[in-house]
Amino acid sequence: MKIKCLVVDDEPLAIRLIENHISKIDALEVVASCSNALKAFEIINTQQVDLLFLDIKMPNMSGVDFIKTLKNPPKTIFTTAHRDFAIESYDLEVVDYLLKPITFERFFKSVDRFLRERQTMENGGYFKPFGEKTLDDFIVVKSGSKYCKILLNDILYLESLKDYIKIHTADGKFIVSKYKIGDFEQDMAGKPFLRVHRSFIINQEKITAFTINDIEIGTMQIPVGSSHKEKVIAFLDTIKGMQ
Repeated sequence: MKIKCLVVDDEPLAIRLIENHISKIDALEVVASCSNALKAFEIINTQQVDLLFLDIKMPNMSGVDFIKTLKNPPKTIFTTAHRDFAIESYDLEVVDYLLKPITFERFFKSVDRFLRERQTMENGGYFKPFGEKTLDDFIVVKSGSKYCKILLNDILYLESLKDYIKIHTADGKFIVSKYKIGDFEQDMAGKPFLRVHRSFIINQEKITAFTINDIEIGTMQIPVGSSHKEKVIAFLDTIKGMQ
């Protein structure tokens, strides 16, 4: 089933450009176009709209104000010639913020982000992998008001913070997201991740040293919990068997 798109802009040329971009992506179709927020409100309340391409500076009511009036707005990609609204727009948790003139390459990246977010939600969370089950997969996690794309191969280990997890990455940074470590463990079944402690999951490919009591990933020493020790030792035995 195709994604139903609504294009709202007070510039006819801008509408035609977005419609042309949409026509190049099989997963999308335009259900309507209009030039103001009042007409858009009518369309949204009478037709299915999955994705809204919305200009910000329009007469009578801005795109930002329009989104604020909707109780359950469709996923929205702002299209504008003005940078000034970027921070405010992300506070509204829009999919993306496209600056005019909008190239097809930039448009496609924005739509791809929407499609991936949609797939993760349909799969039940933000930690579902995409594509083939390889370490080149990535996950999309929500951190604050942002959605962050993280390559699985860049993850060193995860640390539980009650209902949140702290994802430590190869560049020395970390991302905190509201998600339970047990749910991550379940979602990553079949991936090279190993629960070694009630508070830690490691990327097996990133181990640099180990004992039966702790595992080292770079300079980080991660304890092996007693309830996980049997499984961890069995895995470490496979590594020792490779020497």
